[in-house]
Amino acid sequence: MQLVIDRIKEYKQQHNAIIAAHTYQPPEIQELADIVGDSFALAEQAAASGADTVIVCGVRFMAEGIKLLAPEKTVILAAPAAGCPMACRIDPERVARFRTENPDAAVVAYINTTAELKAEADVCVTSSSAVKIVSALPQRRILFIPDQHLGEYIWRQVPAKEIITWEGYCPVHHAVTAADLLAAKTAHPGALVAAHPECAAEVLALADFVGSTSGIIDYIGQRKEEIIVVTERGVVDLLNTRYPGRLHQLVPEKLTCPDMKLVTADTLLAVIGGAEGEIIELDPELAGRARASLIKMIALGT
Repeated sequence: MQLVIDRIKEYKQQHNAIIAAHTYQPPEIQELADIVGDSFALAEQAAASGADTVIVCGVRFMAEGIKLLAPEKTVILAAPAAGCPMACRIDPERVARFRTENPDAAVVAYINTTAELKAEADVCVTSSSAVKIVSALPQRRILFIPDQHLGEYIWRQVPAKEIITWEGYCPVHHAVTAADLLAAKTAHPGALVAAHPECAAEVLALADFVGSTSGIIDYIGQRKEEIIVVTERGVVDLLNTRYPGRLHQLVPEKLTCPDMKLVTADTLLAVIGGAEGEIIELDPELAGRARASLIKMIALGT
């Protein structure tokens, strides 16, 4: 590993580069990263950095998000095959038709979407800012894309709004059932439950805390009890050494995103050697429209 560290350090110095890794990345990749966080935190911190080049250890929409906020930077997706099934679940043309047919409705896109979908939205949201932003919108009717579970969670928090959802979801969180969680609660009596709102309503109903990846991490840090963690296993992989014996990963065989595990130390060596990775390029007109939805999110969400 020391050889990898030394070669990456040399590359970063030569190219004024940083490595941005999502929280769901394997622990060894997070250790090599300069920035670790959830989707928007990566984009915001990478854009604000003085780096000329950003190597993204995550999935495609995350690399696009950094490019949208920092178009002047060279953004490299370390594993070009790393996609997000939810991010491209909805056809952008379908959203455009909806806008034409429903001029009174607002289109709200989860940040976990492609640039093409962001370009069709009025505003983007993160899982932590969604309720606040939807509440602040003047429109009563909201098309929320692509995650039906997060959309339903927002509606339960903001019942005055009419939240329209389609059939999108994160296949990793969607696979978790109430039976999975009830079995874990039986195995760990007294443990609290922290769940991501991309899970189904039946799962969230059993949770003590529902929040974003960063919210779950904060919640773990604030509590002393054992906690059943209902989100991608990267969170527990990251925090297990910090909180030994306190965290219980719910159904790790389900809550493992294969796309998030595509980056390895060998992948990073191939990227800095020029044999792997993809430089992200976006159509300027599309990028301008997608960027506007992110800028509005920043304005409404802070």
